[in-house]
Amino acid sequence: MDAQIFFENALNACVSGLVIGCIYGLMCVGLSLIFGIMRVVNFAQGDLLMLGAYAAFYLVVVWGTMSVLGPAGPFVAALLAGPMVFCLGWLLHRFLLSRVSGLRTAGSLDEGHFGQLIVTLGVALILQNGGLILFGSTPRAVSTPLSSAAWLIETGPGDTTIFLNKARLIACLVALVVVVALWLLLERTRLGRALRAAADNPTAATYMGIDVEKAHRISFGLGAGVTAVAGGLIASYYPFQPYIGLDFVVIMYAGVVLGGLGSMIGAFWGGLMIGLIQQLSTLFLPLQLQNAMIFVVFLLIILFRPQGLFGKNVERV
Repeated sequence: MDAQIFFENALNACVSGLVIGCIYGLMCVGLSLIFGIMRVVNFAQGDLLMLGAYAAFYLVVVWGTMSVLGPAGPFVAALLAGPMVFCLGWLLHRFLLSRVSGLRTAGSLDEGHFGQLIVTLGVALILQNGGLILFGSTPRAVSTPLSSAAWLIETGPGDTTIFLNKARLIACLVALVVVVALWLLLERTRLGRALRAAADNPTAATYMGIDVEKAHRISFGLGAGVTAVAGGLIASYYPFQPYIGLDFVVIMYAGVVLGGLGSMIGAFWGGLMIGLIQQLSTLFLPLQLQNAMIFVVFLLIILFRPQGLFGKNVERV
């Protein structure tokens, strides 16, 4: 391969990896939020992403947000999918997860982890098969003119051209805004301090007057809603069906562990790294081996830094 062509392909792969990695980082943040505060391994996280994609799709197709807002419609629909799935996450915690998590299981032998695994796995199967019944198996996508358009940036050396897909770039910017807003919520508000206190020491937080169960319910809803926003953004450029969660749940867990369990910022950087690895691997490997390359790098990093890149005992969210 000509050196100029290889350089152009590598540059475009890096840019594409950063853009996609921001969306991966957003979905990883949602999962990290649930684990960091509740210590719950949620197998249904990928299916909550699927619900966000379908919520955005129906908001655009049925409610016609694109006809009102134009090209911005799919991205507004993705943001609206967050509160919708937040409500579902709130209900799931209220009637299911609260029975096998939190202070109720603090004195049990396994602290409720076995129950959490079975419950979240059951929820995942119900959402997958329920989605198949309700939505069908036909792949869907949020059709937008931006998905097939790109900005071209000429750069040196040799007039190298960078292709920026418009839908992906706008989705990336929306993902960054959501991550910053969530960080400000956790760091600068009274609710955020309550959530972090419930994560650090639930018993002490209870003595300080914090409703730990309510904090866990909010955190689960936030984690579900944030991941749903990522699903809605993915729907603007990627076809999906009820089992799309299986494609992304592995990426989410890899990003969270890679960044450091319990670290929200680490989870975002973990997702960003996975996006870069995935796109750069296309320069050397066929498309089918992208995920394999992700786990090769993942295992190498974990081999030398088991706590992840940003894992710290003092950082919970």
